[in-house]
Amino acid sequence: MAFGVNRNELRQWKEQVSRGEIAFLTHFWLDDRFPGCDTVTKVGCRDLEKLERWGDQYGLKPQWIHQDERFPHYDLFGDVQARILKSEGIRAQIERFNID
Repeated sequence: MAFGVNRNELRQWKEQVSRGEIAFLTHFWLDDRFPGCDTVTKVGCRDLEKLERWGDQYGLKPQWIHQDERFPHYDLFGDVQARILKSEGIRAQIERFNID
């Protein structure tokens, strides 16, 4: 279940992904399969090669890309999520969702 993101933020993320940009969208998220994780960051890009190159710099495997037809993306959780958001300088999402 996702919450904590508004339609405008989702629309902007989708537009960036569609333009072939690396785009970040963080929201609250609860899933019993991932205990202790209450947020997820979706990092998307329509250009799969670009997304794979981006992920490679953080040790993310191409097979971890969610192969959504229109909005392919990585789902980042926990320590990996925090490390990448910090490295990318995405302070607003870190602070808004209290990611450490």
